[in-house]
Amino acid sequence: MSVDEHKEDMRGSMSRSGSRDTGSEGHTPEPPSPISGSRGTKKWREGGSEEEQSALLTFEEPASSSSLTADPPPHPSSSPPSQPQCCPSAPGSSIARCCHGGAKMAALAYNMGKREINQHFSVRNAKALSLVAVLLISVCHAVSWGYFRGEGTCEYLISSGRFLGENVWQPYSCMMHKYKSGEAKSCLAEQYVTFVGDSRIRQLFYAFVKILTPQYKEEGNKHENIYFEDKAAALKIDFLWYPEVNNSMKQAFQSLSENAMEKPTKVIAGAATWSIKINNGSRESLAQYKVNMTAVAPVLEKLAEVGDVYWFLQDPVYEPLLSESRKMITNHRIDAYNDIAARILNGTIRKSQNKVKIVSVSRLISEEIMSKSLDGLHLPEPSKDISAMVLMNAFCNKIVNPIDGSCCQPSPSLTIIQKLAACFFIFVTIAFVSVTVIQRNKHRRNKLCNDIESGEEKKPATATPAASSLEILLLSLSKLGLIMAYFYFCDRANLYMKENKFYTHSSFFIPIIYILVLGVFYNENTKETKLLNREQTDEWKGWMQLVILIYHISGASSFLPVYMHVRVLVAAYLFQTGYGHFSYFWLKGDFGIYRISQVLFRLNFLVVVLCIVMDRPYQFYYFVPLVTFWFMFIYVTMAVWPQILQKTAIANRLWNVGLMLKLSFALLCIVFLSYSQGAFENLFSLWPLSKLFELNGNVYEWWFRWKLDRFAVFHGMLFAFIYLLLQKHQMLFEGKGEALFSTKVSSVLLFFSVVSFFTYSIWASSCKNKSECNEMHPSVSVVQILAFVLVRNIPGYARSVYSSFFAWFGKISLELFICQYHIWLAADTKGILVLVPGSPMLNIIISTFIFVCVAHEISHITNDLAQIVVPKESSALTKRLLCIAGFFCLLLMLSALQNT
Repeated sequence: MSVDEHKEDMRGSMSRSGSRDTGSEGHTPEPPSPISGSRGTKKWREGGSEEEQSALLTFEEPASSSSLTADPPPHPSSSPPSQPQCCPSAPGSSIARCCHGGAKMAALAYNMGKREINQHFSVRNAKALSLVAVLLISVCHAVSWGYFRGEGTCEYLISSGRFLGENVWQPYSCMMHKYKSGEAKSCLAEQYVTFVGDSRIRQLFYAFVKILTPQYKEEGNKHENIYFEDKAAALKIDFLWYPEVNNSMKQAFQSLSENAMEKPTKVIAGAATWSIKINNGSRESLAQYKVNMTAVAPVLEKLAEVGDVYWFLQDPVYEPLLSESRKMITNHRIDAYNDIAARILNGTIRKSQNKVKIVSVSRLISEEIMSKSLDGLHLPEPSKDISAMVLMNAFCNKIVNPIDGSCCQPSPSLTIIQKLAACFFIFVTIAFVSVTVIQRNKHRRNKLCNDIESGEEKKPATATPAASSLEILLLSLSKLGLIMAYFYFCDRANLYMKENKFYTHSSFFIPIIYILVLGVFYNENTKETKLLNREQTDEWKGWMQLVILIYHISGASSFLPVYMHVRVLVAAYLFQTGYGHFSYFWLKGDFGIYRISQVLFRLNFLVVVLCIVMDRPYQFYYFVPLVTFWFMFIYVTMAVWPQILQKTAIANRLWNVGLMLKLSFALLCIVFLSYSQGAFENLFSLWPLSKLFELNGNVYEWWFRWKLDRFAVFHGMLFAFIYLLLQKHQMLFEGKGEALFSTKVSSVLLFFSVVSFFTYSIWASSCKNKSECNEMHPSVSVVQILAFVLVRNIPGYARSVYSSFFAWFGKISLELFICQYHIWLAADTKGILVLVPGSPMLNIIISTFIFVCVAHEISHITNDLAQIVVPKESSALTKRLLCIAGFFCLLLMLSALQNT
């Protein structure tokens, strides 16, 4: 093994939140790594010999190069090693042990094909491909913004879109917010809105008013003006009955524009069907409509100078339902009238914001649901409601700035901290380029001098000098700066697009089945067969993380049974946190500042950077504060006097009782805080804790998140203690292929585990009220967690295999969970990022590919920086911690400055 490979393996052997001890206690059972980051992350081979390139064609890299060609340990019931056996079908098996030529040739061809694929398909190549994809997509979007989008997402909102489901409208590549009464009144306060037109515009008027006042009733003569006023909001909305585009409509617009006392801030108009009906659809009528529109257009443009003017193109009709008196109103004639209106009002040229805005989206909406009309002419309920909501988004998104409404919303301005962060990353990138150029020139001059002095031609050196800590630091920060720019453009700038989520059963369960098949297909033998071994916990975190990602992007939180099961997955992560960290402290007794610093850095580094770059509070990324709190809770529980470890408990069994007392006291603290909301909020409202745990000015969100899974970590600690106690007293059978307990006990436990698992699922599926189920969840979620652990570990064959596909994702599960906020989802998880508009399936494939590559790269950056920022040497570590403390003080000062 080369020096570089040895360094790489040593780096990979360290866990994400607390490394495995590689010292003299090699015989000590290793605890599995929890979600809090304690995972050993190996870097994929990015080159190397053919033997190294023949690694398994899975997402998991073997622990060392020696494992690439080694057979897995034989099962106790298999043939002795001395006897030849046919080529195993599992990848990675030696081809030299084949029992006949045909099988040997097949295995040789398999390994050659696998080697050929791995030479071209690697994580390094995948990341390069994702970088190229991001650059190309960014250029396309930038060009699109400059030349084709006009007024951007506002134009998309009023001109295009599609139905996601029944009565759920999705504008083209932007998010539409569903306004409630209070929001709408706040936005439109002190404004004057006028609707001018025929009966369809009257329908739109009523739908618009009902957003503001849901109890408003449609009263009055249909063929007359209607007035609405909200005195509390100083808001006036009028409907003016002018069913034809003629001189009367022109005079009405002139009167509105010349009114010195009160000019409308927004005008919504449209008409054509009466002209078709009265003139029996004649060509003369169409020609007269063109003349009238030409006369009205200048008046509308004059109104547009002081407010927003929207002209609604005519919706189609449903001809089979039209009465005899309306048979002449055909869709063909409506299209002709719409073409004239669009051309005259400059609907295709939008260089000035003072031009009249053409609203064509209502036509698309009605095309889908016009068959639901009562008479074939007037709009069905969903059509007018959606069109009214489109108008409300066009009016208010730039004022209210809703998180889940990106249409018509401008990009937020940069804060002081964001500007400083951008300058820092630019400086680091320049410094890295400068250092790299200087080092290469220095190396080239040294080599040239050596060649001249020796007087002979030398072959170029095959090995490059190892990178210094400074170069690794600058390279890592430069890559991080590039990635953070991508984060910013995805979810803060309007370079890329966003869409709303929409849940369907197929959008959630079909991807679940797909990843399940992949997970089963990529299976390997575990290196050890202990309960919750490292590969198994990585697999567990991996499939849970994939399910949570699918849950988020599909909007499945609206389906209560899925919501309750995903709550169990979050509790299972915290269960692993309690299990892993307790096991480490119990077995190792390492309470040093180095371990705490490593764990806290690996957990919080990415989130701190995102808080700076994305201008979000720490509590926004709720899971990281949650696992950080619980890690410190476990640490304090185990570190305070008396420090009870396994070696002291072996010497005197009474210490086991002492540990149970400590755990009981910890449980009492949890119960006290969970039933004392006032005390909890007072504690975490103290400065500087309030800066960490406040969201929207209070700590309620932190209280809710903490309370929801308050017992999961304690359950994990208690389970770890019982398991390690049974293991120490040799009451478990953890050999390869052995059941964990005796046959009878194993059968009974398996039966009760399966029954308990399905009982919980039935209860969760029958939930009718989310709040009531959330109250029960903290106490009963452990039932399904323990049932899964026992079913997964009691059978010996189940402990002997794991899914390398899931385990690969499990090693970057923390990065996947955090990165999804901005570069896979969008609008702070409320929507979906759109890199490829117009093709939802292709967009998901490309955005997911880039998202996974970014998360994997951030995982490596965090590992590299952790070795530099958190050194083992005590004095150096103390200096670094003082620098970090100073950095956070500066951050608090800047935050207070920009809030003033």
